[in-house]
Amino acid sequence: MDTTPVRRRDERAGPGRGPELLVLVCSVAAAAAAVAQPLVLGRALDLLLNDGEAGPWLAVSVVLLVGEVLLDGLTAWLTGRCTAGWTASIRYRALTGLLHAVPEATRPYSAGDVGTRLTVNASDAGGAPAARAALAASLITPAGALVALAFVDVWVAGCVLAGLPALVLVLRVFARDTGSSVRAYQRVQSDIAGRLLEAMEGAETIAAAGTSDRERERVLRPLGELGALGERMWVLHGRALATGGVLVPLLTVAATAVGGLRLGAGALSVGELLAVCRYAQLAAGFGSAATLLGALVRGRTARERTAVLERLPALRHGGRTLPPGGPGVLELRGVRVLREGTEVLRADGVVVPGGATAAVVGRSGAGKSVLAAVAGRLIDPDEGVVLLDGAPLDSLTRASLRTEVGFAFARPVLGDGTVAEAVAAGVRPAAPHRVREAVRVAGADAFVRRLPRTYDTPLADVPLSGGEYQRLGLARAFAHAGRLLVMDDATSSLDTATEHAVDRAVRDALAGTTRLVVAHRPSVAARADLVIWLEDGRVRAVAPHRRLWERAAYREVFAVGARSGSDGSQGAEGTEGAEGTQGADGTEAGSGRIASLHGEARP
Repeated sequence: MDTTPVRRRDERAGPGRGPELLVLVCSVAAAAAAVAQPLVLGRALDLLLNDGEAGPWLAVSVVLLVGEVLLDGLTAWLTGRCTAGWTASIRYRALTGLLHAVPEATRPYSAGDVGTRLTVNASDAGGAPAARAALAASLITPAGALVALAFVDVWVAGCVLAGLPALVLVLRVFARDTGSSVRAYQRVQSDIAGRLLEAMEGAETIAAAGTSDRERERVLRPLGELGALGERMWVLHGRALATGGVLVPLLTVAATAVGGLRLGAGALSVGELLAVCRYAQLAAGFGSAATLLGALVRGRTARERTAVLERLPALRHGGRTLPPGGPGVLELRGVRVLREGTEVLRADGVVVPGGATAAVVGRSGAGKSVLAAVAGRLIDPDEGVVLLDGAPLDSLTRASLRTEVGFAFARPVLGDGTVAEAVAAGVRPAAPHRVREAVRVAGADAFVRRLPRTYDTPLADVPLSGGEYQRLGLARAFAHAGRLLVMDDATSSLDTATEHAVDRAVRDALAGTTRLVVAHRPSVAARADLVIWLEDGRVRAVAPHRRLWERAAYREVFAVGARSGSDGSQGAEGTEGAEGTQGADGTEAGSGRIASLHGEARP
């Protein structure tokens, strides 16, 4: 079995070290030009003062100056390219990890938190390689200047060297304190983004409840902490720059004073004194590395946050494919699902015959969505196995699994393409004729044809209702239907009549597809061939709806136990008009194809 996680780690693995090395080479070359410049200029000055031939040295000085300017410009351009490449790569890998992760693993991360990690944090992390190269080059310049200074006069070099440990200590303290502050700042930043997205999603509820002031206070509550952390980072940054701003001039003055004494003693020429002063300034440049060090610390901290998304656990797939023409028999054997050590689902010996429709019912929190996720292998059970036509789902390749098992959800994500593109999207894009047939089956063809460009209308250009959006999600599921279709509350935004019409169309169009439907209405359960009744995470019974309806506990699942009786009066859903044959249990005459499939399920 292939146990490689489904993540395309080969693609967009990153620009590599090439761009960073180019930034480093250009930065070092510019630094070398800067280091050579004072020595050459000092030599030219000595020749001019002594009526010597200074022309060649002046020409070399001009070349070094122009070269330094050009190399700085090239470094800036390469830095932009390097940062853009790494930012795109980090975002791609983080998003790939997120999209391939087991859904349960993404639960701790809110939409705002994920958005912050993929935008601000990815941008900061993308700048880290270039900042690292620039920091290395910024340290090479003072190091080279110190070596050159020692070559010119060892006494001045010793004076400068004595003051450098203080600058290094400042940088070390700055890096240590900034790291913790940046980490906390990014965390609070994500918290605010998450709160804001929650408020936007619930804008109608907030407006209707008149709680806008309260919600504003909730969203902005962490702002004080964010401000304090931001102020602390600026204080640390300012303190480092201020300390360096004091130490650097002191070192320069000290070096100049020593150089003047050496000049008076005849140990230095005027040109060498000029070089000494310039080298003292360059050697003290260790203190100017605070800005680059701060960018590197932010980048590394941000990289830790984006890497969390990359490392989210993904489903592992096998190398098996299902032979064509299978009936679609679904079986759950000894299945147990745990969350934080608590059992949320136990299902053993549950079998859904091929081509049948099984409704999953239960109170809120009974484990309906967990069962649906396990049956379609969005998650793996902690114990047991799920089989489709006798093949364990975890033994199938990803392509085979997603071709044979489809999903429809209450809140489908369709993207921003056209209607046709949204419905056709899948492991294998659906053909145009299949797209139109699926839209018709989902009851969406009428409103799609009223759109400005019908099937070619971009979804972003038209406001769709919840029901219309949900029907397009159903159409996508129908267009890619294989042996098993799992519908997790996928018709919750449809009215009863529309839902019933869609169900009838599906029965005709997808007659050979096994359906597992999470149901909240008794009418939906009544039209199914069998019902999987969950209670507190356990399968209480698997049987036809009509048989289960005789039990008061089952009727209470739909909150209609007190309103239904044996006289055929309507349940909570009411009668269905033209159908006219629905009884208290919501069944229709002849609606079930299987009279009795299972009795009580094993506990």
